[in-house]
Amino acid sequence: MSKVEIYTKGYCPYCKRAKALLQQKGIEYIEYPIDEKPELREEMMSRANGGYTVPQIFIREQHIGGCDDMFALESQNKLDKLLAA
Repeated sequence: MSKVEIYTKGYCPYCKRAKALLQQKGIEYIEYPIDEKPELREEMMSRANGGYTVPQIFIREQHIGGCDDMFALESQNKLDKLLAA
């Protein structure tokens, strides 16, 4: 299984949607709640090439983007391949 990391905020509906898709697929992930740990925001932005909105999703250190980007990969039947690598 791939290492999946996701930067989130507790009240973010897109974060909840992204996590729900990962859970539906049985994928474990590491969650970084930047609303609880604001010091992680700079790290997230650096890793996401300036991306400042949440969620920011990484699979095996590769920046995937946000919720819409992950769902786009899912609709193109590319997400499972990334997760399985």
